[in-house]
Amino acid sequence: MSKVCKICGKGKQTGYKVSHSNIKSKRSWSPNLQKIKIIMGKAPKRVYVCTRCLRSGKVQRAY
Repeated sequence: MSKVCKICGKGKQTGYKVSHSNIKSKRSWSPNLQKIKIIMGKAPKRVYVCTRCLRSGKVQRAY
């Protein structure tokens, strides 16, 4: 199972690191995912959620 945000589906992205001399090498960007307990449906569940969704209030934390 790969780590993706359960709310927005954000996951790892790939691209190129480009140096000053225009040499390209592969690299990847990972979102800031936190494994937190949220309320899904009626029961609390522990899932990966990105910090963008946490900040915007798209999820309700279960404390």
